[in-house]
Amino acid sequence: MQKSDIEEICRIFSETIKFPKSELKSFSDYSFLMAVVMSAQTTDVQVNKVTDKLFKKYKTIDDFLNLGEENLAKEISSIGLYRNKAKNLIGLLKILKEKYNGRVPNSREALESLPGVGRKSANVVLNELFNQPTIAVDTHVLRLTNIMGISKSSNPLQVEKDLEKVIPEKYKGNISNYLVLHGRYVCKARKPDCEHCQISIICPKIFKK
Repeated sequence: MQKSDIEEICRIFSETIKFPKSELKSFSDYSFLMAVVMSAQTTDVQVNKVTDKLFKKYKTIDDFLNLGEENLAKEISSIGLYRNKAKNLIGLLKILKEKYNGRVPNSREALESLPGVGRKSANVVLNELFNQPTIAVDTHVLRLTNIMGISKSSNPLQVEKDLEKVIPEKYKGNISNYLVLHGRYVCKARKPDCEHCQISIICPKIFKK
């Protein structure tokens, strides 16, 4: 794909996607981090169903630490890998309290040292909470970059690097959410809505039909 096409796609996204933000619900920085950890291999919709109740019952880090791993697992049992996630959540909350005075750290190294937080999750947190132009690669981002010809890789880190090379600086901070939201609501994996796609005249998939 031509550099001019990529810039045009970004421009269209910036005009049509008015709120390029994560759809995970939270009430604080630490609760957003919790939601991100819970969202691994689980849809945002399902996580929000769980956190809508969870975050109304427990408001502070101490509330969750007092709840404990076993009881937290019961509270989040409707999401995938809930036992392991409960263990990671209690672990990271202990670290936030003891090492960071209850605050979410704003460096990749610190975030990735927390239980359950990998590169993608760290990128989401750095982008959403600290406005850093990090690029988080989930299944939507990976799939769309392949369709658009921006990357041929199935490796998230390589896709991130490929996006870093070609996305104009002014759009880097939003590109992940642009692609996630476009993939979630328009260019859906099972049934893409090409008829209502704002970038269909540019998308290489059009020419493969």
